[in-house]
Amino acid sequence: MPELPEVETVRRGLEPAMTGARLLRVEQRRGDLRFPFPQDFVQRLEGRTIVSMGRRAKYLLADLDSSDVLIMHLGMSGSFRIEDAKGTQTPGEFHYDRSRDPAHDHVVFHLSNGRVVIYNDPRRFGFMDIVARNDIATSKHFRNVGIEPLGNELDGAFLAQKFAGKKTPLKAALLDQSLIAGLGNIYVCESLHRAGLSPRRAAGTLAKKNGSPTEKAGALAAIIRAVLEEAIVAGGSSLRDHRQADGTLGYFQHSFRSYDREGQPCTNPNCKGSIRRIVQSGRSTFYCASCQR
Repeated sequence: MPELPEVETVRRGLEPAMTGARLLRVEQRRGDLRFPFPQDFVQRLEGRTIVSMGRRAKYLLADLDSSDVLIMHLGMSGSFRIEDAKGTQTPGEFHYDRSRDPAHDHVVFHLSNGRVVIYNDPRRFGFMDIVARNDIATSKHFRNVGIEPLGNELDGAFLAQKFAGKKTPLKAALLDQSLIAGLGNIYVCESLHRAGLSPRRAAGTLAKKNGSPTEKAGALAAIIRAVLEEAIVAGGSSLRDHRQADGTLGYFQHSFRSYDREGQPCTNPNCKGSIRRIVQSGRSTFYCASCQR
């Protein structure tokens, strides 16, 4: 499933085409994806202008001039492509010729600027919903979602406060979406490797006995932000189904230091260990037992 950097990359790809455009026509080609569409989905969208394109956790948000918000989740295989009225897609610098099987084009947005934005989802694990802007924070999608890791709220003090006394493995604690939104398996593995912290260590070890943050807590918070920002600049990681809105590949996977590198030498300076793979909560964890403690 795309993680925060992939979703943010898609948002940035959609923004120039969608922000400020009016939705002239919306084609809803099936009644459901992962969940049913709202019954008045098309009616609430057609004729509305997209005021801005945002992101919350792993969700894309299109704010409309009606004070509604179109919520979009990519699921496992969802992607967008942007075409002109003639059906021509302008490739990016690193173009990947994706399947354009119309059988999987489930939602089509016809915009006033002549662009056509198409949502394609072979596995149909994605979904769309419409929620009033005033109800976003308390909606079923976001009422239990934690802070954004790219914001100033994520620091050593926050990690210490949330993890104090917890025996939960550190990796599992970081993946708890009710604490920190949008962090996924890839970028947690990468962050812990750079921080020299074992995914198996108790999360509570990032807090001192008095509840204040350890030095490692502050360092980890900074590293998480740095890893996510690097990944966004690189266009995310093109693993399996993820592609950017213009069809280009993400290239952060070429910067992986631990993820998916089982058996390869550790990339940390002066470390002679190698990357191991273990399974935690049903997910693969990649780390170096020699330098991650």
